[in-house]
Amino acid sequence: MTSENGPAALDDIRVLDLAGEIGQYCTKLLADLGADVVKIEPPGGDPVRRLPPFYRDEPGPDTSLYWLNLNTNKRSITLDIENPEDRTTLERLVATADVVVETYEPGYLDSLGLGYEGLAKLKRDIILTSITGFGQTGPHAKFKAPDIVGVAMGGIMWLAGDPQDPPNVPPWKQGYICASIHAAGGTLTALYHRDVTGEGQHVDVSMQESLSIAQETAMQTWDMIEALRTRNAHKGIIPADIPGIGPYECTDGWVFGFVGSPGGATWADLLSWMIEEGKAEDLADEPYPEFIGNLNLRFLTTLTQDPATIAQKFQMMAHINEVLRRFIKTKTKWEMYEQGQGRRLLFGIVSTPEDIAKNPQLQHREWLTPVEHPELGVTLQYPGAPYRLSETPWAIRRLPPGVGQHTRELKFEVEANANRRETA
Repeated sequence: MTSENGPAALDDIRVLDLAGEIGQYCTKLLADLGADVVKIEPPGGDPVRRLPPFYRDEPGPDTSLYWLNLNTNKRSITLDIENPEDRTTLERLVATADVVVETYEPGYLDSLGLGYEGLAKLKRDIILTSITGFGQTGPHAKFKAPDIVGVAMGGIMWLAGDPQDPPNVPPWKQGYICASIHAAGGTLTALYHRDVTGEGQHVDVSMQESLSIAQETAMQTWDMIEALRTRNAHKGIIPADIPGIGPYECTDGWVFGFVGSPGGATWADLLSWMIEEGKAEDLADEPYPEFIGNLNLRFLTTLTQDPATIAQKFQMMAHINEVLRRFIKTKTKWEMYEQGQGRRLLFGIVSTPEDIAKNPQLQHREWLTPVEHPELGVTLQYPGAPYRLSETPWAIRRLPPGVGQHTRELKFEVEANANRRETA
């Protein structure tokens, strides 16, 4: 781990983390940028500590890999915020903080006198970031919203999966992650506004709204070809096995192609490659070259306008795709990716977790970050940041905390701060 004394982008910021699962990636992003994030856990610890997967499949409050990943660089204090004494400690912490991040049902903190107005009385320029399923206002504001509800109500499930299946849940809490990213961005914007004007504010983040602007390629599909995007990229556009678009098996895995889309080389370029390697079979013979020369997304949307030839064209596309599958099956996924990219053909590797860990580009940039865990007797590899700050670099400076690990030192800090204020 990097020394705690190194410069960081947010090393003058303190964040109080009252976030449940939906908001812990938000506070992780702030903590990894150097903010002093104080995780306020209920007695017994945050329930996220007991979510799988666990290191060596051994459940425990300090072995959840999910928890460990979300809580680097944070300190932990245990408080029951409904207990008057603990609430006083929280209020004293607020007086030292810049940001409070919370994910309670709208109105709950107000009932304790700890909503935005209450916090602003304790710290005039405080920033309160609230992350919920549907936002602080409106008819759905108090509806329960686990991740599956967010991705459903945000429209993402409608785009996920195969057309013959029901809508699919995207893997691993995409609703929570998306809401947290927008919350972190909103918090940083509010901090900038505070630095310029001296004003705090309430940042209200809705998971549904965060996801509603993350509709994969739905907007681009309408912009480019005026077609509605559904669970299959071309369902509703043309019910056919479209050559060059979709997953293809290699000798050691899969690649995904998007040949004929704007910005990349054309199907004619792909055919030339197949001819060079002697694997075009009969695609170099009439009537295929002219037909292949016209294969692109706009052409495909017009195929159904000619009923007299539609069956023949579908049959031709199916044959082209079969030849392409045999061609790609002769290559490894890295050969197909690198050789295809060298020809501006849009093929990408369908990466497994092992592929990500061994990816030469990510290894070169040291994206995976080794962190020693003496309590586990192991060094774990943590995902790094998708950005590089030259003067205030991202770093894992502190291990994820044990339950209430820093309670004593934080209570000492707030007591000292309270005494200084009284003396002043």
